This record gives sequence, structure tokens and C-alpha cells, in this order.
Amino acid sequence: MAEHIDHLLTGEGRTFPPSEAFRADAVVDERIYDEARADRLGFWADRARELHWHRDFTEVLDWQPPHARWFGDGQLNVAYNCLDRHVEAGNGDRVALHWEGEPGDRRTITYAELTDEVRRLANVLESHGVGAGDRVAIYLPMLPEAVAAMLACARIGAIHSVVFGGFSASNLRMRIDDARATFVITADGTWRKGKVLPLKPVVDEALAADGHDVSGVLVVRRGENEIEWVEGRDRWYHEAMADASAEHEAPALDAEHPLFILYTSGSTGKPKGILHTSGGYLTQAAFTHRAVFDLHPETDVYWCTADVGWITGHSYVVYGPLANGATQVLYEGTMDTPGPGRPWELIERYGVTIFYTAPTAIRTFMKLGRQHVQSSDLSSLRVLGTVGEPINPEAWLWYREVVGSGIAPIVDTWWQTETGAMMIAPLPGVTALKPGSAQVPLPGIAIDVVDDAGTVVADGEGGLLVVTEPWPSMLRTIWGDDDRYRETYWERFGDRYFAGDGARRDADGDIWLLGRVDDVMNVSGHRLSTAEIESSLVGHESTAEAAVVGASDETTGQAVVAFVILKSRFADAQSLEESERTLRAHVASDIGPIARPRQVFIVPDLPKTRSGKIMRRLLRDLAEGRDLGDTTTLADQGVVEAIRSQLR
Repeated sequence: MAEHIDHLLTGEGRTFPPSEAFRADAVVDERIYDEARADRLGFWADRARELHWHRDFTEVLDWQPPHARWFGDGQLNVAYNCLDRHVEAGNGDRVALHWEGEPGDRRTITYAELTDEVRRLANVLESHGVGAGDRVAIYLPMLPEAVAAMLACARIGAIHSVVFGGFSASNLRMRIDDARATFVITADGTWRKGKVLPLKPVVDEALAADGHDVSGVLVVRRGENEIEWVEGRDRWYHEAMADASAEHEAPALDAEHPLFILYTSGSTGKPKGILHTSGGYLTQAAFTHRAVFDLHPETDVYWCTADVGWITGHSYVVYGPLANGATQVLYEGTMDTPGPGRPWELIERYGVTIFYTAPTAIRTFMKLGRQHVQSSDLSSLRVLGTVGEPINPEAWLWYREVVGSGIAPIVDTWWQTETGAMMIAPLPGVTALKPGSAQVPLPGIAIDVVDDAGTVVADGEGGLLVVTEPWPSMLRTIWGDDDRYRETYWERFGDRYFAGDGARRDADGDIWLLGRVDDVMNVSGHRLSTAEIESSLVGHESTAEAAVVGASDETTGQAVVAFVILKSRFADAQSLEESERTLRAHVASDIGPIARPRQVFIVPDLPKTRSGKIMRRLLRDLAEGRDLGDTTTLADQGVVEAIRSQLR
């Protein structure tokens, strides 16, 4: 097989058409594009009516740029669509979640059982005074309770804000304060890399200072680690649920009722609270999950490896799959614990047929070696997916050949926290797949590649990716800051959404993503703001000035590289190595391990223009070992050589 892969890697322009057998049984066919082109709004209305509506809509779209209302006079309940309707249709015994903890403990939860759990939790929340429009912060690991918490909020109309369990107390507090959350759901701890990672102590630290609105904290018992307890505020999840009724009627909520706030990094230091609403979001999440993965809910077992703290976990672990009645795998821990064969063992054990993961994970699997993959029976796999960043053709081909046995189609998907659901992706029963390309806009989605002036560029030329028509799952605003919403996404091209990504369209009309064009890095599929990390570094007592760039990394796509000037009293007090270790650890503690710089370079100065602006382009070139371009605007030409001497 190695020789076969090597041959494929040297070939250019390879495409992989769907097999006739796959095409014959596919969920959608070529006609779906014609349907969407003929009547785009009618197409989305038909997709929406595949859901259950308490009150049908008569208006599909009200577009007042940059604000959209989809199905605005309709009413539905997102949790009812994800749970109750499947039970009422006679599918209550179908498995919703095969959950496995990192230590190997397992739970199997049916749709009837998950519906019961969510109804009870909805009653618990209401008993604590949480109602429609209130904000609930969810700081949980990959447990079934995390899924239940999101759906219980959706059921009663509370707005959830899920915070990734790797974020620090200060980051959690910022999100609690910005959303003005009144309730928190967390766990004592979670298993990660063979140890218990405490979570409740992080919540306690976040809530230590006054000024927040949180009146209650519900705690899932998982890690069994010792925790502090605040009487009158804290309550065990299992005790609250034991006292709760399993009777709860899902109310009808407006299609534009807010569903969740999810914070994502922007080009400034403060994360943006992306607001998504209910009807349009669920319509597109459900449709894309079914069509892109060719989902057959009666027979497929689906596994998306994303954490619920990110948008992929919202759309393609919780809302899309459950709206479609899918059976899926939920895994608590890291992919390499207790060993590098863990993901493949899970696929074999549960008979996974659809596997959705990040290019970073695929490149890590490649480094570890195919022997771990081939130690398990992966013959159940029939569709593979990637998400979070562009995938290089070499990784794409390895994924297909080694994991997919040279048969399973790969759906490379492009979308964002802001878009809510997939925007560009092949359809595996329709599209001739092209390694490294996200390929074509999905039916009902309108995409262009333009230059700085907004003019569509010629095929083959690089440009900026824009969405030219509103789409159902689009963000509605930035929570509490509509001016920032307008400025960030709409100011540049008017009524066309600017994604912040570069792209090109090839001669076949397929789109290739080229990465971020702003001061945001994409590290392992997670967006990190350079400004936020710079602010963290400067917040350390030893730092006088800092600049952060994203440098190419063969595993993570991009890696955080920092250039730091130390204050004079620290420059002589400790070694460069000690300073670097201290600052890397500080960022990991202040923001979270995901933001830890790969490298910190202690430098005497930073390259700046005569106006004082840091030339990050030069720092990226230095970090990646490239020849420098034009340096004539540098205020001090000697700075670059001084930095270069530190990099040797």
C-alpha cells in the first residue's frame, strides 16, 4: 500500500468519482443543485418543513442587510425536534449516544432515555428560576450531561453559552460577564490524558470576585476529585435530577428566538459572542449533516471527534445529528490515551460508519504510523470527513487509503462559528472528490472569491471569500455589540459577508481555502486571536512588549510563535530558556493550554515601521525561515538581524 500512496502523492489533478453502488443508495443526487438554483428560498423552505413546526411559517426570509430573519413568523422547539418527535415516531429505543469515558467506562443512551434526561433537567433549571431568554454558562467535558444541558436550555428557551473545558478561570469569567449568565452547569472534573482535570475549582475561581449575576451552580459528579462547596449556590446534578419530574411539555418558541451564544476569537483581544437563533440554524445544521455525510439514521453510526465547546460540537455533535435521529459515539478523552490505537478501537467496537475529524488529528495519526490504524477492523467506515482548516492533499490521500481502505469518500467541509453550519463541501454521492479542495458551495449557498475592491477574480487567482446571499444558519449579531457585527463582517463589502479567509477557485469551479487573512490564527482548527495572546504576554510582570504571529506547522496547520522584549530588570535575572518556559506556561494558564506558544523568542527589539506599527509580516517570515521581502519601511534596519541572531 505504501507504494500505492506514494504514487498518488506525486500525481496532480486526481479526482475520485463516487462509485455506482454509493451513488445508487445516496441520500441526495444531482437534482438537488438544480432545485436550489431554480428557487433558492423555496429550497430552504422545503428543508425547514422537514422539521416539526408548532406553527408553520408563511415568510421565508426578511433580509434587511446586515440582519436576516428566517421563517420569522413560524414557531418550533429545537429540543422537541432533536428528541420528542423521534420517540413519538416509535424510535425511542434507537441508541442516541454510545458514550465512552477515557478510563474505559461506557454508557448507552437511547432517544427515550435522553428525552427523559432533558425533560428532568428542564424542570431543574426552571425550579432555579431559569427561563426563556436567560443565559446559562455550560463548562462541561464530553459527557452525555453536556448534550442534555444544551438541549434542556433549548427546550425552555434559555440561551446557552458553552465554554470549552480547557479555558482558564479568567476566560470563563469574561464569557459569564459578557453574556450576563445567571446559572452555570459544570462537573467536579474530567479525565484527560490519564488524570483528572479539575473543572469545578475553575468555576469557583471565576466566580470568586463579586459583580456577576450567577445565583446557581449545578455540578455533575465525574472526576470524584475534592471540591469546595458554596451552600445555597452549588447543587449536585444527580441529586437535583432524582427529585425532578420527567414530565415537561416543550413550548413553542419563535424561529428567531436566540438559541446560543458561542465566543470566538477576533482580530482584537476581546472574543466575540456569536449569536445564533433557532429555526434557520436547525434547518441548515440538520440538512447539511444528512446530505454531506449521506446519513442513513436507521443503519449508520456516526462519530464527530469535536468537543461541544466549539461550533462543530454544537452543529455536528448535538443539533444536526440528533435532529436527524442519528446514532453517534461520544468520547470523553484524548485520542492518544491510553495509546495511539484508541480511536480505531472505538470505531471497531461501535461499528462507526461515518467519521468526522480535523486535519490536525489526521496528520498526527500519520506521524504515529499506520500500524496503529491497521490494528483494528475499520471495514464499517463508509464516509470520512474533515473540518476546521484546509487539509493538504497528502493527508487527504493518506486518510482515504489507510483509514478509508481506498474506498470511503472524504468530505472536506468549510464553514465557521459565524456561519453556523457547513457552507462548502462535496456531496459524496454526487461529487468527484478532489484532494485538498473543499470544492463547491452546498445547494442554497452562494459564494464568490473577490479582490480588495470586491470584484470577482479570475479562476486560479487568489482572493477573499465572500458569501453573497443570506443563509439560514447565519449569525444574527455579536451579543451586545451590533456595531462590531456590522464592522467585522459587513463593512468591507456591503451586503456580502466577508469570511476573513482567503481562497481561489480553480478551472473546474472548485474552491481551495488559503487560510486567514486577518490577525487570527487557525491552530488545530481553533481560531486564536494574536491580540489576545499578546495581551496575555504583556500582562506578565517580566514583559515589556510582545508580538505574536501564526507560523506554518505541519501538524497543527498553524502554531503560535511569540516575540517578547523583557523588562530590563528581568533580562539579566534569568536565562532565556527560563524566561521562555515561564511565558509559555503563563499563556497556558491565563488563556488555556490551546493558546500555549510553540516558541517564545526573547528579542532585543521588534521590527516596526516609522509610524511605530509592528511588521508582523517580517516576524512570520523569520519564524518560518523565509527570505524577507521589502524592509525599506523599517525604522531600524538592524532590528531584523538582531532577532535573526536569536533564532539561530
